[in-house]
Amino acid sequence: MRQILVVLLLLSFACSPKTDVQTEIETEVHSASDSLLLTPEEMKYLKNIKQLTFGGNNAEAYWSFDDSMLVFQSDYNKWGAECDQVYYTNWKTDDLQNNAPKLLSTGLGRTTCSYFLPDNKSIVYASTHLGGDNCPAPPEPRTDGKYVWPIYDSFDIFTADLEGNILAQLTDDPGYDAEATVSPNGDKIVFTSLRTGDLELYTMNIDGSDVKQITSDLGYDGGAFFSPDGSKIIWRASRPTSDEDVKEYKDLLEEGLVMPTSMELYVANADGSDVKKITDLGKANWAPFFFPSGDKIIFASNHQTERGYPFNLFMINIDGTGLTRITHDGTFDAFPVFSNDGKYLVFSSNRNNGGTRDTNLFVAEWIGN
Repeated sequence: MRQILVVLLLLSFACSPKTDVQTEIETEVHSASDSLLLTPEEMKYLKNIKQLTFGGNNAEAYWSFDDSMLVFQSDYNKWGAECDQVYYTNWKTDDLQNNAPKLLSTGLGRTTCSYFLPDNKSIVYASTHLGGDNCPAPPEPRTDGKYVWPIYDSFDIFTADLEGNILAQLTDDPGYDAEATVSPNGDKIVFTSLRTGDLELYTMNIDGSDVKQITSDLGYDGGAFFSPDGSKIIWRASRPTSDEDVKEYKDLLEEGLVMPTSMELYVANADGSDVKKITDLGKANWAPFFFPSGDKIIFASNHQTERGYPFNLFMINIDGTGLTRITHDGTFDAFPVFSNDGKYLVFSSNRNNGGTRDTNLFVAEWIGN
């Protein structure tokens, strides 16, 4: 059915910046597995696309080490979620249009940034449930009009099994600890913490031991991922430099807030050494992930826009050359993650949402270079 679709996107995912998007496009609603879900330009890179979810805001989908499962977060109220909770799915066989996936988080508080551990039988994720049973309140709209994102100080990092039983609490420092992802080598976790008073990256062993700070420049460092061989990390960062920007950043942190509308991508060795800025595009460049080859990055960006939307997927070499646009949807594409075998790409999108505000998960075969 052809219709005019007004999309208001309000993401509430802590691993990545929330973004208000309001645009008017003309679109068609298609079946869950349909080549018409892709634009002609996208078919150079993607084929055999499959829509996995069909309601709510679904994002941060990450593969099990054997690629058979995806763990993700959703606020879909038909599954009983009042705000983001963690679920997993056997993506090739489960029917999430008619059946709810398995809940892995406690159902209390708000969660974010779940990731499989190497045994494929447990996950790591962040949750606010120790700070209260209810979903923490989002920030009130600001009189100055600034777009801000809350840094909930009750976030801590936990591990759980696939029945939802908490196995361990990995962090207990006061303040924000979240955005944990796991090295493909299965030995290290990288995460973001406010424990020093600034949002920095840290690594630890998968049992929570041997915590090391690996960034130190002023600004928000977050959303980090390891390279396929575990030797490097890629992440997004803000770098306030002027006196005015530094003051604004520090003042917002005092309020438990960050403004995630100006970020670039950085790559470094896994210990934080040899930092290199690989984008200088302006606006919000985020959700980076390594190609299976380790020599390119896929990421989301709105740098080609004037009003801040749409967001599309791009790829770039790790030396900052070869910027190429991948998706051409008129609303929002983000959170791209390659399967470990490099055959599939999972991402979140507002395409094919039937005129709602829903953000759904899609998996497609990757056929690009």
